Amino acid sequence: MRAIVYPSKISGSQVAPASKSSMQRACAAALLHHGQTRIVNPGHSNDDLAAIDVIQNLGAIVTKHTGHLQISSKGVCPIGPEMNCGESGLGIRMFTPIAALSSQSITIQGKGSLVRRPMHFFDDIFPSLSIQIQSNNGLLPITIQGPLKAANITVDGSLSSQFLTGLLMAYAAAGAFDYTIKVNQLKSKPYIDLTLDVLKHFGWIVKHVNHEQFTFTPRVPVSETIEYRVEGDWSGAAFLLVAGAIAGPITVKGLQINSTQADRAVMTALASANASIVIDQDEITIGAKEEGLNAFEFDATDCPDLFPPLVALASLCKGTSLIKGVSRLAHKESDRGLTLQTEFAKLGVTILLEGDVMKIQGVAIIQANTVFSQHDHRIAMACGVAALRASGPIEITEAEAINKSYTDFFDHLEHLGAKVDIQ
Repeated sequence: MRAIVYPSKISGSQVAPASKSSMQRACAAALLHHGQTRIVNPGHSNDDLAAIDVIQNLGAIVTKHTGHLQISSKGVCPIGPEMNCGESGLGIRMFTPIAALSSQSITIQGKGSLVRRPMHFFDDIFPSLSIQIQSNNGLLPITIQGPLKAANITVDGSLSSQFLTGLLMAYAAAGAFDYTIKVNQLKSKPYIDLTLDVLKHFGWIVKHVNHEQFTFTPRVPVSETIEYRVEGDWSGAAFLLVAGAIAGPITVKGLQINSTQADRAVMTALASANASIVIDQDEITIGAKEEGLNAFEFDATDCPDLFPPLVALASLCKGTSLIKGVSRLAHKESDRGLTLQTEFAKLGVTILLEGDVMKIQGVAIIQANTVFSQHDHRIAMACGVAALRASGPIEITEAEAINKSYTDFFDHLEHLGAKVDIQ
């Protein structure tokens, strides 16, 4: 698919997409809950659909209704020898320890960039939990056989917090009250807070000391039927908010200002860039002040998914912006540091990578050109946002990459008044 985005002024309001971080965790908790779960405002991105497919393969019965999902589960009871996580990094890292609660041998598959992303973590940790594992030298496919037997372990949290999310859920469901998980160098702590919030909603209380030591308590009594509402997605909405700052003003609805989602921090970066921001309950109206946007500095170590939208923002700020946390970008759908540098160079924007810091030199106007998504959903969206302030149309090839997280992205830009051609 090719998406051609034309220079456009945008206005009006748009509801943020459903959070895939919240949605996928809710699917996992619903699988672990013995009973019924009603998930309201479910997402429909490829990652969300992969999570639904996984829990069905692990024994849950999912019924789709308008506006909600009904999930019936008796815990992890695989119906076959395989589960496929699609391209979801969270999916494979979270559901693999959960699948290991079963004594059945199961092979974990993925596709696209996921088959190249390192999974050595499981090779290192699973033997200490009595889980048999056979991997492809740390890559997919992986075959495991439990059941998981909890133990006191220490894990490396420097690569991704998603591995820890899976272990926390599996330990909680296994009733590992006598055991502790210690973590070194944990990144993306807000995502762990989101995991703990979802677990708490389902009755599992996990306590921690400075996100370095996690302990488990007996599950509190819960109803057989649990309702969980998926909140708006700050990761996807970050692109809308940046679009509003450079080509608005617009109003974005449906975001929880006090959310535990890490990408809520985009508001700090937008404020530092001198965007005009008005917050009214669950509505954020955003545009540019008369004096325009200025360069900013921001630490994205705990929210690396903000790099693409913030690069689009920095490209149109006066001066050179600095974003810290480049080391978190290597193992995404693409090596995002290099991908952003390559694709935005085609748009006339110079990006320098200096150790853990990215420097973006702002320009007055983006150059019209053709760019390649690199099969990365966030690169496609970042280029689409930047195109709103270009000298002419920008064509994005392999633009279907957006379906991984924000299927309606180009539709929402059109709803706000942008001219978009899909071919």
